[in-house]
Amino acid sequence: MHRGRLSALLVLLSLTGFLTTLDNTVINVALPTVQEDLGLDVADLEWVAASYVLSFGALLLAGGRVADLGGRRAVLAVGIVVFVLASCAAALAGSGTALIAARAVQGAGAALVVPASLAIVASDLPARRRATAIGLWTASLALALALGPVIGGFVTEHWGWSWVFLLNVPVGAVALVLVPAVPAAGRRGADRLRTSLLDVPGVVLSAVALFLLTYALVKGGEHTFSAPPVPLCLWLSAATGAAFLLVETRTFVPLVDLRMFRDRMLVGGVVAQVLWGIGVNGVFFFTALYLQQILAFSPVEAGLVFLPLAGALLLCTPFAERAARLVGAHRSIAAGLVLVAAGLLLVSGTGADASYADLQPGLLLIGVGSSLTTPLTVRSIADVPATRTGTASGLVSAAREISGVFGVVLVGIVLTRTERDALRDGAAPHTAFLDGYDTGLRLAAGCVLLGAAVSVVTLRRPGRHRRRRRSG
Repeated sequence: MHRGRLSALLVLLSLTGFLTTLDNTVINVALPTVQEDLGLDVADLEWVAASYVLSFGALLLAGGRVADLGGRRAVLAVGIVVFVLASCAAALAGSGTALIAARAVQGAGAALVVPASLAIVASDLPARRRATAIGLWTASLALALALGPVIGGFVTEHWGWSWVFLLNVPVGAVALVLVPAVPAAGRRGADRLRTSLLDVPGVVLSAVALFLLTYALVKGGEHTFSAPPVPLCLWLSAATGAAFLLVETRTFVPLVDLRMFRDRMLVGGVVAQVLWGIGVNGVFFFTALYLQQILAFSPVEAGLVFLPLAGALLLCTPFAERAARLVGAHRSIAAGLVLVAAGLLLVSGTGADASYADLQPGLLLIGVGSSLTTPLTVRSIADVPATRTGTASGLVSAAREISGVFGVVLVGIVLTRTERDALRDGAAPHTAFLDGYDTGLRLAAGCVLLGAAVSVVTLRRPGRHRRRRRSG
């Protein structure tokens, strides 16, 4: 591949990762101003924050299949256009209903962009460049998570909350200019036939199941899992998921070919992705609360705490593929997850009097460890046929999004219950929060360590060992 086209692709992938992740976090700091300007109640604000991730998570699987059928370049371009237009609509929204609807359409656009981007990595980049591309893409995600509160706070304070969404326009425009760098994949007649036979029942059932699951996790985390309608949503999600599996076994062209789940590396990669997401999203979300509520950092100062983490991820990512070649990707990814777990444990013990410097050792370990896990996505879909890379990428992306919500919910449940017990025993509110925070992050560290064990077992390629045995 020509160096200019390769550079354009790498920039394009970084921009799409940054853009779609930033909108997950940048709105949070602006919510009080949005509430005041539009006259929203708390329930409306919850939907403003949640509608993006609900739509995004629910449609990722369908977006991956559409990328397989419609062509990666075309679907990526359409997704960027939808995302940018929805961002403009959100900026111009004069009511809560309009803003919530625009955010949901943003999520639909992102659900096209992300699987198409990852499918480009798997199908259109030279093998030696894939880990670098995934590393840059993952680093852009971490940078967006770190900068979200900083950008949201600065823009809202100086320009107004509408600019939180208008910032997507120039970034999206640059991404659109770079889209022609994606190779145009020709499709055979059989592929055109499959396009006309898109599994509509599968799309609907998967979207409904993922929506109900994501909604139940969001509402359960905000309230309790026994509060209506959370139990009903969980049961309906399970029933819809079962109906989806039944439909997929009987349709001529399934949305998800269930035979893909015989791929040990795909299944193991998805599980490891979920366990990593639980830990990392826990540290981003609850450490932001810890910094502001316990250490009295401003939103901008709290966001700046995470910048060294993003820098470490960005600087160390180029070495991830080299480490994978030297010791095996299954070992290097597992080592990265062990470092992330160690970082979580260090962050959990910083206490009520921690300084900026006290937090950095743990956060830097999380950044370095996460950089070593960047080959995870490529390894997960390495043995998936080219005609299914979009679907497989959608699966991995859906796992990451759901794990983010699940991580916040799981750590939040542990934090809340530990905090409640400590308050009942007479602890001060700050001490009770710290007890819950530390316990929650230790649980997250345990999940990440489990992910390391899964990686060692499932991501190992058997070919080399078998060849050695045969030659012996």
